[in-house]
Amino acid sequence: VQLVESGGGLVQPGGSLTLSCEASGLSISNYDMRWFRQIPGKEREWVAIIMSIGGNTLYKDSVKGRFTVSRDNAKNTVYLRMSNLIPEDTGKYYCNAGRRLDNYWGQGTQVTVSL
Repeated sequence: VQLVESGGGLVQPGGSLTLSCEASGLSISNYDMRWFRQIPGKEREWVAIIMSIGGNTLYKDSVKGRFTVSRDNAKNTVYLRMSNLIPEDTGKYYCNAGRRLDNYWGQGTQVTVSL
C-alpha cells in the first residue's frame, strides 16, 4: 500500500492550494480518507475526513468554509482544496487511509503560508 501526497508549496496569505493523495494497493472507496497536518514540535492534528460510506465529510473547526475534501474513485485519489489560506495553516500535510485495523500514511507534503 502506498499513499503519495503532492501539491504543497509556498503560498501567500489569502491564496489557494489543492493537495492530492494518490493511493495504490488499496481502493480509497473502501476507506475513510483523512488529512492531517503537523508543524515541528507539535502533535499531528486532524484536518478533514471523507468517509467511505456516503462520502460524508467533516472538518476541523478552524478550516470549515475554507477547505474542501473530495475524492475521485476512478483515479483512486483524494484531494484537499484549501482556499483563503492563513499562516496558521502552515505545516506538513499527511494523507491517511483507515478501515477497521488498517491504517496507512503517506509521506506528507509541505504547505507554507507566508508573504
